[in-house]
Amino acid sequence: MWDFSIGRALKLMVATLPFILLRMAIYFGAALAYVLMTGVGAGIGWGIGGFGDEGFRAATTFWGGAIGFGVIAAIMYLAREYILYIVKAGHIAVLIKLLDGEKMPQGRSQIAYARTEVTERFAQASVLFGIDQLVKGVLRAITGLVRGVVTILPIPGAQQFVSVIKVFLNIAVGFIDEVILAYAIRTGSTNAWSSAQTGLVLYAQNYKPMLKNAAWLAVIVYGLSFVIFLVMLAPAALVVYLIPGAWAAGGVVFALLFAWSVKAALLEPFAVACMMDVYFRTIEGQVADPAWEAKLENLSGKFARLKEKAQSYTPPRAQADVPPATGPHS
Repeated sequence: MWDFSIGRALKLMVATLPFILLRMAIYFGAALAYVLMTGVGAGIGWGIGGFGDEGFRAATTFWGGAIGFGVIAAIMYLAREYILYIVKAGHIAVLIKLLDGEKMPQGRSQIAYARTEVTERFAQASVLFGIDQLVKGVLRAITGLVRGVVTILPIPGAQQFVSVIKVFLNIAVGFIDEVILAYAIRTGSTNAWSSAQTGLVLYAQNYKPMLKNAAWLAVIVYGLSFVIFLVMLAPAALVVYLIPGAWAAGGVVFALLFAWSVKAALLEPFAVACMMDVYFRTIEGQVADPAWEAKLENLSGKFARLKEKAQSYTPPRAQADVPPATGPHS
């Protein structure tokens, strides 16, 4: 079936409890902020609606809630680089150390250790975010190659099958991009662009076992997320009942938000831990195949851009070591 150990991944979750709690605080806090701001917006709209008839009040209540929801959505969008840099990459750094059987440095918290490791590999959040976006683009190109192979097979109803495969692979890839970042951290290289490039080539030359395990994890994670969504429908409906005006669809939206927060805080790090375990065991002893590197460069412009960034990168310490220019009379 799959090549990862659920028991080992759960032990890693327990061992990295400080990061699990941090993720819960951020994502559950975000879900609560969505609910509160939607309620406040709807309440303000309901009050403004008092100046008109019932139809006007229903409209202002709806749009007030929608504006409140949109404000939090905009804040989360702007904070995505920070969350990736501090929370996701930091958690990955600690997971790598534990996967390798190493102990945390004495006298330092997991979060302090992770911040140092991530800062050394990715000087700024924008650098990590840029690498992550390029990695995702290359991964989409690889899954596109897999879909292309399926389309030429003599399978009845192949187009419909490919549509399902496309959605499924896009979901599965969501667990792999952070594994490539994990490789960039694990190598200890200061050139994260180059490490990510090599990590992608190693992934591509092992895409079959990687996609197989990612597919199983997609089934597990999204299956559990759907169960959580159903469980959350009742409390979400109660929240909607307390919001003034007509927000009948709010129960479904809030249940989705609560399910998303559980997925992001608990299920995603579990999936990433499983994929890291599979990836590092699969590539052990391997070197990047130049043939696959050339294939990726032809397949994806984003890979070519990543390679260009890797080749042109100059470590900050190298810049600091350059002696200052001196004039002819000095």
